[in-house]
Amino acid sequence: MSENINPTVSEATPLIETRHLKKYFKVRKGLLHAVDDINIKIMPGKTIGVVGESGCGKSTLGRTILRLIEPTEGEVLYDGENIVPYGKHEMNKMRRNMQLIFQDPYSSLNPRMSVSELIAEYMIVNKTCKTRAEVWDRVDELMETVGLAERFAGAFPHELDGGRRQRIGIARALSLDPKFIVCDEPVSALDVSIQAQILNLLMDLQDQRGLTYMFITHDLSVVKHISDEIMVMYLGQCVEIAPSKELFKNPVHPYTQALLAAIPIPDVSMRHKEIEVIKGELTSPINPKPGCRFASRCKYATPKCTEGDLTLNDLGNGHFSTCVMHQQ
Repeated sequence: MSENINPTVSEATPLIETRHLKKYFKVRKGLLHAVDDINIKIMPGKTIGVVGESGCGKSTLGRTILRLIEPTEGEVLYDGENIVPYGKHEMNKMRRNMQLIFQDPYSSLNPRMSVSELIAEYMIVNKTCKTRAEVWDRVDELMETVGLAERFAGAFPHELDGGRRQRIGIARALSLDPKFIVCDEPVSALDVSIQAQILNLLMDLQDQRGLTYMFITHDLSVVKHISDEIMVMYLGQCVEIAPSKELFKNPVHPYTQALLAAIPIPDVSMRHKEIEVIKGELTSPINPKPGCRFASRCKYATPKCTEGDLTLNDLGNGHFSTCVMHQQ
């Protein structure tokens, strides 16, 4: 992929930037390309949505940026500084600025700890407060911020519904006053009505605190609601990236078009509309051959699609795609 591929390139320094970021896993048959040459820039206070089907590398990308998983190759820049060479002590300090909201709020919480203890844990470990009284005052403040009533302070995770559990996860992420948060499908395990509440809470917190998000999801309806720009991933690679409105208005990559076509339309007059199913065999992410990895499932595929590695082409309006049909 090319160096300058991000649609929000600006004179300002991005808060988060990746350069040729790769993460390969050794398996019995070779190397599994989970994240393959990803270059993105996220400006302060903005949200990039990362979408794609299960197994495309979305969560691995988020965890690699946070260095919860060590990258195979490439750079991760925080406020212009590469954090990949950081040692354990330096990363412990850096992680106060970079937090994660997990997909499953229940499995990410210690069932033996109360709500107040769960929220206080990060602050106690990182010694961000001088006294215990300060810690508990901060816990009360965070509970109010995320909409958790005071009466739940002594409750345990199994006593709460999914929405309240996720609010605990958000409060924990906020407890160290981070600037960047990876939201790893934070609403996928919740009811639709609760999803809207959590999304609105995240957006309000972003406005109030100037937070920067990477929002990972497989739900395009959700990502449209919260994202400034959207990156579409397929088998470890970025196949299209554009401002949110532009992507929905003019999707150019066949995979993006297929994802958008699969969004349910709440209109009874459209009940007879045929959904075009993506056919063909999924390309193996283990030692993949050069070329477009979607070619085996694409009805527009030509021999040119598999001749060599593809780069993101600038289509204007901050819109980039790897599809050879749109090469300049």
